[in-house]
Amino acid sequence: MGERMAEQMAELARGAQDLLLPAELQRKLERGTPLRVKAGFDPTAPDLHLGHTVLINKMRQFQQFGHEVIFLIGDFTGLIGDPTGRNATRPRLTPEDVQANARTYEQQIFRILDPQRTRVDFNSRWFGPMNAAGLIEIAARHTVARMLERDDFGKRFKSGQPIAIHEFLYPLVQGYDSVALRADVELGGTDQRFNLLVGRQLQEQYGQEPQVVLTMPLLEGLDGVNKMSKSLGNYIAINDAADDMFGKLMSISDTLMWRYFELLSFRPIGEIAALRRDVALGRNPRDVKFELARELVSRFHDAAAGERAQAGFLARFAQKALPTDLPLTPIAVEGESASLAAALTRAGLVGSGSEARRKIAEGAVRIDGEKVTDAATRLQAGEAHILQLGPRRFARVLIEKK
Repeated sequence: MGERMAEQMAELARGAQDLLLPAELQRKLERGTPLRVKAGFDPTAPDLHLGHTVLINKMRQFQQFGHEVIFLIGDFTGLIGDPTGRNATRPRLTPEDVQANARTYEQQIFRILDPQRTRVDFNSRWFGPMNAAGLIEIAARHTVARMLERDDFGKRFKSGQPIAIHEFLYPLVQGYDSVALRADVELGGTDQRFNLLVGRQLQEQYGQEPQVVLTMPLLEGLDGVNKMSKSLGNYIAINDAADDMFGKLMSISDTLMWRYFELLSFRPIGEIAALRRDVALGRNPRDVKFELARELVSRFHDAAAGERAQAGFLARFAQKALPTDLPLTPIAVEGESASLAAALTRAGLVGSGSEARRKIAEGAVRIDGEKVTDAATRLQAGEAHILQLGPRRFARVLIEKK
């Protein structure tokens, strides 16, 4: 394998959960012609957060190596509803919902992808004109037994929970997209592995060379435990204001920082390894986290916004004499918020709720440097704060939904 080929293989495999199969990908690359790289998105949740960009970043890498990227909006599949990871039938979207969501995707993805080298397509282009006989012909290429190998289908079948026939169609329809596009590579999250493999199988059935499957992991949210999710409140939206995005990125743990570097940064692998060595030799991890936060804010805003956000972050904390390198303590709540007393207790700053309320009343408690004397104060889910008790005791907390 030549040096350039080895570099390309290493970058394309970077951060991937599965690469099926590396030898096939190398053979395709060695032909020297641009590959058709497909990634499908159902327009069901169009507000993108950094977790969504893990896959889009990988698409960008393929673009940089000269390959054709197809951002496939599943406007037809969105009418079916993907059952992946669910134990109940998913409500279907109306055609109007699908089209409205699809338009917002197009407005967001070009913050990462090169619009001149990105093909946006819709799978209604081939499924819209298809009649019932065509769909039945696709269904004849697969078996119920193979469908039940999928974990969520298998569990629902064994427990007697209903599986609608249209749900079996979803993997077939997604798989046929690869046939229609003659995809060389398909990208997806780890939860899409089964559907991507159906694409390989259908391509073989239709006499095509099977696509290489590359799955990317689901990015952990700010808590470092659960996957990034708007419903959990542990997410960073790509439309967040620059200061908010910078502050949220600075709230992640020093350990999680490296995961974000690997999956979100555009820095070469060697540069990230050098940063790791710097930290091991004594460099403050906070300073390295500044580089990550500045890079991502600059990407979704601009370089000047990244610099301003860092300066603002430092000024706020310096003015209030707050530490910036505290570990993050996730605090899970049932509803939309947590009481300040509960947060103080669970962060280990006090021994009980009654002590917390007494300290609040005494004026000994601050939130992000601001004194708080109202014991009814609540902290909203999705927010990160520095809690302070007295002059020297601090805790950094993230409020998140269970």
